[in-house]
Amino acid sequence: MKNKSLDVIRLYNAVFYAYHGVLSDEQNLGGKFEVDVELHCDLRKGAKTDHLRDTVDYEQVYDCIRSSVLGKKYFLLEALGQAIVTGIFSRFPKVRTVTVRLRKPGAAVRGVIDTVEVEMTRSRK
Repeated sequence: MKNKSLDVIRLYNAVFYAYHGVLSDEQNLGGKFEVDVELHCDLRKGAKTDHLRDTVDYEQVYDCIRSSVLGKKYFLLEALGQAIVTGIFSRFPKVRTVTVRLRKPGAAVRGVIDTVEVEMTRSRK
């Protein structure tokens, strides 16, 4: 089998106001969430044809992320991150591996913290 190289499409710092968290204040008052994604896929066909249909449309990827972040409340960043991964895999068959970085600035901890980040990488089987 020929070894296919994978290329990367990255979306950085998609920002949403949403209502995720364990504490009731987080669920009721909400807060800012920041998302980065890396999509590993073969982009050679799109590079050759210059047609959007032959690549991964990153505007549609953004819409998928937005739907995951705003569609349901989650207690854990881990669950929200997995929802983003699942949404991307279900809508974009060209994506072989996805990395999601999900940040919650000013997360509720007993102390001063800039942000909490969860990173997860998943590959298709």
